[in-house]
Amino acid sequence: MQLFQTSITRSCAPFLVSKRLRIASGVRSMSQQQTTPSKASQSGRADPPSAKKATPSKWQRVAAAAVSQSQLEKARKIAEQLNELYPNPPIPLDHNSTFQLLVAVMLSAQTTDLKVNQVTPQLFAAAPDAAAMAAMEVSAIQQIIQPIGLAPTKAKNLSNMSKLLLERHGGAVPSTFEQLEALPGVGHKTASVIMSQAFGKPAFPVDTHIHRLATRWGLSTGKNVEQTEADLKALLPQDTW
Repeated sequence: MQLFQTSITRSCAPFLVSKRLRIASGVRSMSQQQTTPSKASQSGRADPPSAKKATPSKWQRVAAAAVSQSQLEKARKIAEQLNELYPNPPIPLDHNSTFQLLVAVMLSAQTTDLKVNQVTPQLFAAAPDAAAMAAMEVSAIQQIIQPIGLAPTKAKNLSNMSKLLLERHGGAVPSTFEQLEALPGVGHKTASVIMSQAFGKPAFPVDTHIHRLATRWGLSTGKNVEQTEADLKALLPQDTW
């Protein structure tokens, strides 16, 4: 049974297996991270601590060797139950383009999707694409997004990210992990969301909520989100991510 289909159209786009895990934990995707901003968040990284592209491969090798048949069966049953309970979870962040989805995900760190959706209409009216966002003053961006918290850092990241998109990618959002994670304010989780939702490529975003649930359900003993991501990838078929 396929657990999700990829699309960036918010009205009909199912999310990931990881989205279902977030719903089951009683929280929405890409929202309500840890109450106290992490050092990474304070320095401009929007995601939980995560490694570059080569590091998850190390965890994947360890995870694959440790998978048991009972864990595979448990993961299959959990996936089936989540499919039945949440057959078509939508992307909770309002957007009309890949660029706008990237911006919304970046803004969602340390806040709720509801708050993000309250500020993005005005932001996207002023800056619907990378060129317009890059042309805005950081102070103007900050004024619009002020209600969501961490506004100074997020405004600076949005400005620098947009300028780098123009400089390196002609204003388009790139479609590789390496290129995405090279952008200011974009970490591995954010890159994973964009890769799966915008480009239909296998990815498995893991935040603190999925990390907690995976441990509770006995699907991972990971001490960090990188290892938990690798453990879940080893247990679930790639076409279900």
